[in-house]
Order: sequence, then C-alpha cells, then structure tokens
Amino acid sequence: MHGVPAIPRSRRRRPWALLAATVTATLALATTGAGQATAADLNTDLNNAKNAGFESGLTGWTCSAGSGTTVPSPVHGGSTALKATPAGQDNARCSQTVAVKPNSTYTLSAWVQGGYAYLGATGTGTTDVSTWTPDSSSWKQLSTSFSTGSSTTSVTVYLHGWYGQAAYIADDVSVYGPDGGGGGGDPEPSVPGAPNGVTVSGTSASSVSLTWSAVSGATGYNVYRDGTKVTAVTGTSATVTGLAASTSYSFQITATNTAGESPRSTPVTGRTSSGGGVGTVPKHAVTGYWQNFDNGATVQKLSDVQSAYDIIAVAFADATTTPGAVTFTLDSAGLGGYTVDQFKADVRAKQAAGKKVIISVGGEKGTVSVNDATSATNFANSLYSLMQTYGFDGVDIDLENGLNATYMTQALRALSAKAGPSMVLTMAPQTIDMQSTSNAYFRTALNVKDILTVVNMQYYNSGSMLGCDGKVYAQGSVDFLTALACIQLEGGLSPSQVGLGLPASPRGAGSGYVSPSVINSALDCLTRGTGCGSFKPARTYPELRGAMTWSTNWDAAAGNAWSNAVGPHVHGLP
Repeated sequence: MHGVPAIPRSRRRRPWALLAATVTATLALATTGAGQATAADLNTDLNNAKNAGFESGLTGWTCSAGSGTTVPSPVHGGSTALKATPAGQDNARCSQTVAVKPNSTYTLSAWVQGGYAYLGATGTGTTDVSTWTPDSSSWKQLSTSFSTGSSTTSVTVYLHGWYGQAAYIADDVSVYGPDGGGGGGDPEPSVPGAPNGVTVSGTSASSVSLTWSAVSGATGYNVYRDGTKVTAVTGTSATVTGLAASTSYSFQITATNTAGESPRSTPVTGRTSSGGGVGTVPKHAVTGYWQNFDNGATVQKLSDVQSAYDIIAVAFADATTTPGAVTFTLDSAGLGGYTVDQFKADVRAKQAAGKKVIISVGGEKGTVSVNDATSATNFANSLYSLMQTYGFDGVDIDLENGLNATYMTQALRALSAKAGPSMVLTMAPQTIDMQSTSNAYFRTALNVKDILTVVNMQYYNSGSMLGCDGKVYAQGSVDFLTALACIQLEGGLSPSQVGLGLPASPRGAGSGYVSPSVINSALDCLTRGTGCGSFKPARTYPELRGAMTWSTNWDAAAGNAWSNAVGPHVHGLP
C-alpha cells in the first residue's frame, strides 16, 4: 500500500485556462449602426473553420513539432481524422486561423477521443476560452463559446494534448456563427436522430448497464427508465443504479445537441439480478484491510475487526511458482497462535453479521503477474480455490507493480463465471494508475464494470497529481481527494464504484494521512456539494460508495479514531 512517486517537476505545468463546464452559446448578431438584425443576417450563421473534418489532410492547420497527422480510423465523420501525439515538452498543439466578424458570438466545438484533449480560441479581442476532457475510449464533443471584439476579424482556434499523455484524435471541428468571409459554409446542427443498437451490457442486483451506437451530430444522450429521464451522458454507455433486485425495467435513449433532443430509441428491457456482489454490499460502505502479519500495528484476529467495516480485505494472497497462481497462508505464529480453524470460523461469523470478507491480491511487495492466457486461467482457478477453502466472498486487486489489462480482465471474468453473481470485486489502485483511462488499471476497471463493486484508490504515498480540472493538487487536502475522484467519476465508473482510500493513522503510510474530518468533508463535497475546498465538482454524486482505509490494525492502534469518525459518516451519506 506504498510507493507512488510524485509527478516529475517538468510535468507540473498549469494547463491553459480551462473551463470545466460545457457552455451553450446564445448566438449574437452583428448589426450596422443601431438598427436591428435583418432576416438576411439570421441566415448567415455557418461553420467558419476550413478543412474542419481533416478530409484534406492538414491543409489549413499547423501542428507543433510535427506532432499531427491524419488517420483513417477512428473517425467521427468522413474518411479521416486528426491524430496528434505529445512528446517531451511538446503538447501536440494544432491550430488554425479563422476569419470572424467583429462584435459577434461563436460556438466552438470538436469531437475528440484518445488522450487528454484541449480545445480553445485565442485572439478573440475579449476573453479567450478553452475547455478539455480527460482521455476517452469513445468520441466526446468539447464545446465552448466566445465573443469577438469590436475590431477582431480573425481568431486562432487550437487543439492540444497534455505532456506525457497518449495521442488524441480530433474530428469535425466547428466555429459556428456569423460568416467571417473566410470560406466556411457548413450549416448549423440539426436535431439528431434516435439512437440505434441499444443493448443491456450488464446487470447487478441494483443496476443495469446500457450501450448504444453513436449518433452523428449528437453532443450528448439522455437515458430514460420507464419513461422518466434518470441521467445524461456524453458517451455511448451508461449504468443506471439504485434499482430494486429481481425487477424488470424499460430503458430508452435520446440523442441531444444544441438544436434539440431526438425521438426516443426503441425500448429495451433490463432485469436486475436477485442478489450478490454489489447488491449485497451497503449503498455506502466502509472497506478496511486486515493485516495477516505483525508490522507494529495492533495484532488482530478477524473477530476483532471493528464493526464499522462492511468489507474486510484480508491482506494478502501471495504468488506461487506457477505463473499467475496465488495462495494464502495464515501467519499463525505472527498472530499469536491464531489457527486456520479459528480464522475460518471468524470469516463465517463476520458474514453472519452482514459483512463481506474478501482476499486481497498483491500489496506493495506483491509480485503476482498475469500476462497471458495460461496465467489468467491459473489466477482465476487459484483464487476460486481460496474462496472455497476459506469462504471468502470475493477478491480485491491491489497489484502495485503493474498489471496487464487484457489478461487481468480475462482472469476476473473467468473467476466471476466460477463464483457467480454474489462475488464481490474491489480494487485498490495507486493514484497514478487512475490518472488516465488509458492506464492499465483504469482500463481493467472499465472492462469489468458490470461485475465491479468498488475502486478504492489510494490517496496516499503519491505526491502531487492532476485533478479532473487539469490543475495539480498536493496530497493531504479536500481538493486532492475530490479533484482526483472526479477523474474516475467522469471517466466511466459509476459513483457506486468509487471510494476514497486513506491511511487510518500517520503510521499507516509514508505520506498522505489526513484527519477523518478532511475525509468526511470530501465525502460531503462529492455527495452533497458542501464542505468543498477550492475545487467544487460540476455536479454531485450521492451514490458514491464510501471510503477505505489501510488498515483495521492501524485504526485499532490509534484508538479506532478513523472508523469511529468515518464509519458513521459514510453510513449517513444520502
């Protein structure tokens, strides 16, 4: 549970002025003198960008350090799109000078996917603007607006990525507004068509996951459950949570843009499972790691674990000589003669009290490696054997020395198929592992989202990290917790799959300990919109799962101060 390096100083750059929210522009019409706009004026709005879809290569665009090229796939429209790759101190900035009218308002947008992507305009003569998104595996539309000054006849619009991040893909750039005379001519957007291909991609006892095909011209999608709108998303998937077990629901999707909302899609039916996994874990849960070793913290039997903990992660399962396989050996000597039979009885007693007891794989010194199909099978089979032997409810993935997203996904799905829908699956990545959806840990979490209970990221031993607003935050503050959680919440995980992982005492980690009051403020900020620091999320996440600590033993050594304060607060969240 230790050992995340700080971001190198060369990357601690502040992004260009960022805007977190998408702004819908009110189109302003330039007039001559004091007269009102004429009917002809009302028909001059168009896309002033040239080669907006990159169908003519990079004609009209300039990319820094040779970072840009055009690619045939993926594309949002047409046959090609821009691909630009940051390298070293270059952020892959591609720009175009666009002719505009003075005293006018324009809507700037672009479709992006891949690595971090930024969109903005400079030289507006008023306030320059920009917006951004973390990396995405599907197309997202960035959108903002700007007004031109009294003598502004051209602006520079740009896209760029971020230092050390993956390449970004961009397509269908638009600068909608009055004709600046530069040769644009695309019409304003029309109401998109209804989405097709709506399918149920996964279910649990309390949620249904949906996917659908992208709709050309759409900037977002609304999800309806039994005729009532329940959420809005920008991508082509969503998970509807807070549902009753063993219940069928009807779902429809609509596509939206600035022109309006499409008709609803053909209904699909999703039925929640009867129980198990996420469904049997409390809506707001507290996770604690129990140490199967003595490192100076209070030595506990499993029966000693404080009642505030809903999920108890037994640390740790260890690698064997068989690739991918793991085993668990109770440290009876180190735990004062604690026997295997007593341990198994305590597992059953905790489960009878409504708790979940899972086996954690890895830890700071863990060397489990799942890098091919054979090791994936060994991993799944050995964990299932441990679940049967000790009665574990599931598994926690705490591999702090890297993992392979493809084969870890394969392994976890194989384990789920053996264990059934009651399996609890948690993860404890380091902060660096969840900075980007292109990172293996983040990809794995998204790959198994339909069987995933919660990701309790470790907000400690990390140094400074980027928040979802592109700013750098130092660990140990409300802002560090909320701005980094926002990346997961907006990057594809459901709020019920996000938890805050913190040390139970200053001795529990090398750095990053915060008082329980800071954790509770962060939980309130994310779920209620209160108690925030300088960073305030654009929306609240009342279904946030809760919090995790390393460890129940360090908590006990500190007089149970962590669980006594954080436990009731988590259980009292909305």
